[in-house]
Amino acid sequence: MSTLFRPQVQKLATLSGHRDCVYALSGVADEAAIYSAGTDGFVVSWSLDDPTQDGELVARVENSVYALRYVPARRWLLIGHNFQGLQAIDLDARQLVHATALPPAAIFEILYDETRQRVYVALGNGQLAVLHAADLRLLQLISLSDKSLRCLSLHAGRGELAVGSSDTRVYVLDADSLAVKHTLAAGTNSIFTAAYSPDGRYLLTAGRDAHLRRWDVAAGYAEDLSVVAHLFAINHLTFSPDGQLLATCSMDKSIKLWDADSLRLLRVVDCARHAGHGTSVNRLFWSARQNRLVSCSDDRSLVVWQISREDSGTGS
Repeated sequence: MSTLFRPQVQKLATLSGHRDCVYALSGVADEAAIYSAGTDGFVVSWSLDDPTQDGELVARVENSVYALRYVPARRWLLIGHNFQGLQAIDLDARQLVHATALPPAAIFEILYDETRQRVYVALGNGQLAVLHAADLRLLQLISLSDKSLRCLSLHAGRGELAVGSSDTRVYVLDADSLAVKHTLAAGTNSIFTAAYSPDGRYLLTAGRDAHLRRWDVAAGYAEDLSVVAHLFAINHLTFSPDGQLLATCSMDKSIKLWDADSLRLLRVVDCARHAGHGTSVNRLFWSARQNRLVSCSDDRSLVVWQISREDSGTGS
């Protein structure tokens, strides 16, 4: 058996200031700043280098925010303003630089495609909005489903875009033509989260049915593995910056850490064991700076976790 590293988890800080459920987190692995938003319409910046600092208000919008995307190349923060559209905040000037109206629907995910200079937006009306990256001009609306589109992930090497939907399917699109190449029956209920593994071999998906599924990309997205991973809906999954670990979070109030290769469970982070969140954990962000994992929750807070490694030999 290959050596597994059982991660050690330490709670570093609870970040408070939001007035309602927090649904969105964004940042890049090598920068200190992360951004959060939720039902209260507040968009807040936090420092992972000093998580004891108070957050800084970046923007406030009228409606709830389920999706953020930080674009380091432009120093923009893209805000999915539900039922209004997409906004771009210049983080250096601290001002709105672009606003694009979209169909009046919830915005569940935003993805920036540097290669094609596009922004993809997953809408609650089942449409994928495609915008020009430079000015957020709407290029195309693609109707994929009669249910909400909930998540997006891009395979840069293959030029494929995975789109998860509440209709239980994942649509894999050619990122150039935006034609559907594969349709995966990816669950028994809504698909909330999808991510390609860092090595590009697999697509991982999860959602309301609490199953974590893995799809073999080179084998035409054949299902490779399925794990009953949580008690209730899995809201989000993300890989560690080094690609060795996978984190999932759930409506069951827990975060779980898995070996990315075998999908063997290594650690459960919850209220009883680690003074974790008391309600649904909605999203995760894993920073390469000191290997810190950030979670956000319906309990109005963010938590910063220090992840370290202990060589367990067997992972038990």
